[in-house]
Amino acid sequence: MILYNRKSNRGKGIIKKLSGEPYHIINILFAGVIVLVLLYSGFFSPEKDNYPVVCVHEKLTGEPCFSCGLSHSFSLIVRGRIEEAYEWNQYGMRVFLFFIAQLFFRLDFLRLSLKRPENRKQLIVYDSISSGLIFLISFWPFIASIFKGISQLF
Repeated sequence: MILYNRKSNRGKGIIKKLSGEPYHIINILFAGVIVLVLLYSGFFSPEKDNYPVVCVHEKLTGEPCFSCGLSHSFSLIVRGRIEEAYEWNQYGMRVFLFFIAQLFFRLDFLRLSLKRPENRKQLIVYDSISSGLIFLISFWPFIASIFKGISQLF
């Protein structure tokens, strides 16, 4: 009976630690979103072309944008068809790797934050800087295309 109480109290302690800290909640939410993106990529098939999310830019202008084909690319990457993925979007692999890296970051930073709560502020700084750099590297072509489009307006 005592052993059972210790186990159940341990689970409650972890839930209490996770729910009491905004950093933990954010990590869990981001990890959940990434898992949903991966499930979306695995569920919807490039053969059936049954993706519920369509490119608004292409629908409005008739021209593809930098992100067109990312869903197809992700689905093909999940299925191991890397060369085909590049045909759908040449930047799909770098964005996919960003999401995979972020999933590992979220889980690892969450683990470290729970293990060493006294270092949480430093961990958040490291997390922010490393995630920001990886984001810029992964999404630079998209960011550059936005700035190019804005500069053409003037």
